[in-house]
Amino acid sequence: MQPVEIYTSPLCGFCHAAKRLLNQKGVSFSEVDVLANPDRKPEMIQRAEGARTVPQIFIGDIHVGGCDELHALERAGKLDAMLAA
Repeated sequence: MQPVEIYTSPLCGFCHAAKRLLNQKGVSFSEVDVLANPDRKPEMIQRAEGARTVPQIFIGDIHVGGCDELHALERAGKLDAMLAA
């Protein structure tokens, strides 16, 4: 299974929704709280090609985007294949 990394903030409803989907699928992920670790936000922005909002989700080396993009992959039946690749 590909490693999953998600940049979040504890006050972000979209972050909670993205993590809920991953948890429902039994996917383990590493989380970077950019509110608690503001020094990691520039790293997130660079990896996410300028995106500044949370969540920013990465599966392996692929930047998925945010919560909407993650759920769109799930609806399209593509998320499992990305996770397994």
